[in-house]
Amino acid sequence: MKILIDAFGGDNAPDEIIAGTIDAVNQKDGFTAVLVGIPEIIEQKLADYTFDKSRIEILPAKDVITCEEEPTKAVRGKPDSSICVAFKELKENDEVSAFVSAGSTGAVLVGATLKLGRIQGVNRPALCPVLPTLIDGKSVFLLDSGANADCKPINLCQFALMGSAYAEALGVKNPKVALLSNGTEDEKGNMLNHTVFPVLKNLKTINFVGNMEAREILSGEYDVLVTDGFAGNVALKATEGAIGTLLKLIKKEVYSTFRGKMGGLLLKPAFSNIKNKMDYADKGGALFLGVNKTVIKAHGSAKRSAITGAVLQAVLYAESGVAEAIKNKLAGEEIIIEQ
Repeated sequence: MKILIDAFGGDNAPDEIIAGTIDAVNQKDGFTAVLVGIPEIIEQKLADYTFDKSRIEILPAKDVITCEEEPTKAVRGKPDSSICVAFKELKENDEVSAFVSAGSTGAVLVGATLKLGRIQGVNRPALCPVLPTLIDGKSVFLLDSGANADCKPINLCQFALMGSAYAEALGVKNPKVALLSNGTEDEKGNMLNHTVFPVLKNLKTINFVGNMEAREILSGEYDVLVTDGFAGNVALKATEGAIGTLLKLIKKEVYSTFRGKMGGLLLKPAFSNIKNKMDYADKGGALFLGVNKTVIKAHGSAKRSAITGAVLQAVLYAESGVAEAIKNKLAGEEIIIEQ
């Protein structure tokens, strides 16, 4: 298995990208990492590390798409960029199973849709991050988290099917699927939710449990959360911000007094466990569900540990056969939306 990594995507490229990739290779066997970008720079950076040289390759790409560029125009106008070169290789080479990038989200989404292609039957792919929950060993899948700001009912129905197939492929039995809303009652939500709710309720291949509120995202009571990309992105960013703020506030308050410092020393292992459990940055990235191969979008500010997580995540998802699971789920369900 080969995993492509955009060596020049993200705020901390190429140093953190290369370091994280090497850590992933050193932690797990069974795959080859292919760094995509300017060979001379990559080779220079690799010289500082110790690793199995047979497991890291370089795929030359002379250009870089920045976050300031208009995504569609950049993808079409920069065929030699690391993102475009990677997608070409991902589509044409059967040995390549996945692509990881911390670069321009828009360019990655456009490239995945236009160059890699959607799974047959998928109207719109969706970004689906995996978030930690209060229940040990349990995660929650949120989609869409930003790929489609405006959605139609058919999109949310397909998100539910794709998210459920994704969870099942990773071993979740009969995953609970919920619709993000402003209340748990059946009649809550906007017009889009009102249209989608009865359709989701009638789908036979998912375990739809109704509406849920944003405060329950990390509760562990749900497995798949469905919403449009605008609300999903707001919910994701608000959750990430709340976690980060709370961790900083705890640290500030504990170490503001001598007594707090003494207590902090005793509680340091507990605080460390909480941080490791709830720090989304180390969990990898968001899977772009609905395209023909595994595409992981890491945070633009991702550092070494987050890149390691994203690469290992790509290996896991490629092995789990998520794309095939989605194909089977869509084929087994008829979506009927009343106008």
